[in-house]
Amino acid sequence: MRCNGIARESERGRCENRGVNVPSDIALSTLAREVGARLLESNRRLATAESCTGGWIAKLCTDIAGSSDWFDCGFVCYSNAAKVRDLGVAEKLIESAGAVSDEVVRAMAEGAIERTGATVALAVSGIAGPSGATPGKPVGTVWFALAYRQEDRLECQGHLIQFDGNRDAVRRQSVEYALNLLRAMPKPL
Repeated sequence: MRCNGIARESERGRCENRGVNVPSDIALSTLAREVGARLLESNRRLATAESCTGGWIAKLCTDIAGSSDWFDCGFVCYSNAAKVRDLGVAEKLIESAGAVSDEVVRAMAEGAIERTGATVALAVSGIAGPSGATPGKPVGTVWFALAYRQEDRLECQGHLIQFDGNRDAVRRQSVEYALNLLRAMPKPL
């Protein structure tokens, strides 16, 4: 079986991409269904704020029939201008920390919650490659933020991961990691 036309799918439901084991479309869809079931069970609504994944997480979520019960909306903010305009990320924050940083990805997640009816937001910003690397931020550097309402406060956790592989491999692994963050999120108190 071909995986996205680039590699063979293994028994574990993952694709091989230039020596890097990355999730297949089937594995990602299965994971998205698990996330949806957990969000529905906990009466939460999700908003996504995606840069390097380009809306892939939102697409997987909305591929699921009935996802409107737990999915609110998705922002694809690929440019810095979109992060500022659509999510309210401070331009000075992007200039000082860089678009691929803990500070910016947290601001993206918090901005998504503030602008929607969502109770959970997942933000992703990274360098998928093949270009875009800077000193200290090689290709495969991806920041994630998970923000969620917990009683009367907003919790926000940042995560930095360094992925291997080409652009497709980095993006697939990023989508998988983001969905796993949502799957592992603590239940509401």
